[in-house]
Amino acid sequence: MVVHLVHADQEGNLAVVAVLLQKAEANPLIQKLRGDLPKEAGKEELLDSVKINVADLLPADRSYYNFPASLTTPPCSENVTWFVLKHPVTASAAEIAQFERLYPNNARPTQGAI
Repeated sequence: MVVHLVHADQEGNLAVVAVLLQKAEANPLIQKLRGDLPKEAGKEELLDSVKINVADLLPADRSYYNFPASLTTPPCSENVTWFVLKHPVTASAAEIAQFERLYPNNARPTQGAI
């Protein structure tokens, strides 16, 4: 799995930090959020009481690959600067399964050749 942290500046320029997840031990930040995940897909809930520090999701070694690409979800906007962290963080099998139950087929549609 991968977590995309999408950022936009005041001019609308987009950047994505991609954090890779590998199945292993539980992730402390994901554990904290598990109870607050929606109970059904497509139903958005605003939870003002949830406070997180997204830096808690990042690996200790924050080296990365950098390249221009597009968003991976519609509208698949172009000219996005990507930063893919080289080192994954962990997520447990149960954490991954919970996400998969809520969001099956959570991938970008296959793109045709250019």
